[in-house]
Amino acid sequence: MFKKLRNRFLIVNLVSISIMMLVAFATIYTITYQNVQRETSMELYKVSDFYHSPYNSSKMPRGEDGGMGTGSGSGSSSSTGSESLPSDAMGGNNGGPGGDPNSPPARSVSFMIKTDDQWKITDTHSRFDMEDTFYTEALQKVDQNKVGDSERQTGQFALDGTDWAYVVDPSGDGHMIVFIDVTAQQGILTNLIYTFAVVGLVMLIVIYFLSRYFANRSIAPVREAFEKQKQFIGDASHELKTPLAIINTNADVLLANQEDTIANQAKWLHYIKSETERMTGLTNDLLYLTQMDDSRSTMIHAKFNMSDAVESIILPMEAVIFEKNISLDYNIEPNLTVHGNSEQIKQVILILLDNAVKYSGPKGSVNVTLQRQNNDVMLAVSNTGDGIAPEHLDRIFDRFYRTDSSRARKHGGHGLGLAIARSIVDQHKGEVYARSVVGEGATFYVRLS
Repeated sequence: MFKKLRNRFLIVNLVSISIMMLVAFATIYTITYQNVQRETSMELYKVSDFYHSPYNSSKMPRGEDGGMGTGSGSGSSSSTGSESLPSDAMGGNNGGPGGDPNSPPARSVSFMIKTDDQWKITDTHSRFDMEDTFYTEALQKVDQNKVGDSERQTGQFALDGTDWAYVVDPSGDGHMIVFIDVTAQQGILTNLIYTFAVVGLVMLIVIYFLSRYFANRSIAPVREAFEKQKQFIGDASHELKTPLAIINTNADVLLANQEDTIANQAKWLHYIKSETERMTGLTNDLLYLTQMDDSRSTMIHAKFNMSDAVESIILPMEAVIFEKNISLDYNIEPNLTVHGNSEQIKQVILILLDNAVKYSGPKGSVNVTLQRQNNDVMLAVSNTGDGIAPEHLDRIFDRFYRTDSSRARKHGGHGLGLAIARSIVDQHKGEVYARSVVGEGATFYVRLS
């Protein structure tokens, strides 16, 4: 059950984070894409405006003399294609290399094609030598169906491993198409996608292990509470099973001897009454623990005299302790006050003192001390006896937990006293714990402020 709960938590967590990462990456990519497209369009229009300039079109260098390739209209060709274009040919905003006003601005690679109305090449211009077939292939990549009569039309395509952006300008009796190399810009976008994929995958792996670790940490208290609840139900059922069985058996005996008088059946009735009282005590303790859990925030606390509270519990029990042939010593520092509920603290004192008397053994001794330690008040209740083994010290405050079930039943306990004491002390934001030496005895400490 808890494994399924953890897996569901992991799935929900990973799906939520994946969606957020995708949204973030898509937003970053969209913004970057728009910026690249905007810059590409701006520079494409600048190059187009350059080719539209009357000065540059009338004095455009052509052929080998000016570094310009002539298309099919002039009948010249070259042995190199676009893949052999020099990478160091850079143009500035005011001209080409060296500030030449006859060179296209900004881009390292650009060329222009002029066509007639039937999209037949009439002229070409480029700073680099290009084959006629390259111009033809580039023109075929242009989406001619979307070109209007008066509006510029832009687009992009890939040719021989190079990405090109183009703009088509209607020009009188034909068209002028200007191309620029945008391979670097497209590479930025492609690298951005690969980077996002790698970073996203690594982050999801890291988040998975972190989520699994924290999921296990988060579920641990729930698992512990669930296990304690199962144990509590099992222990409560076991505690109720024995008295119910005794009551049922004795009732059967009474029914089997219906003619006898009540005096003759008194023994069975006393058994039934004894077990009924035991069950009543158990249910009252369980109800008290439930009320303690439900009323933690509504309990009224006030300052009271802790010294008087301890004495009020010890004095009535002196006679009972004396009858059991147990010696009692106590040392109570006067006028020690704490903040809390006096009746509940008295119940804690009674539980600890009653346990000390029960398990002190014949001719044993019980010692109670109350003193101030720094800013706190420390109550210590110790007794002689068999003591408590180290493996039991951390669990003796659990509900229904008993180190020796046979001895506990002999003394009439059912393992809820110390659980009630801890619940009360926890409510008072105090501390209760035990120290013991096997074969010598045990001491219970309560620290309150």
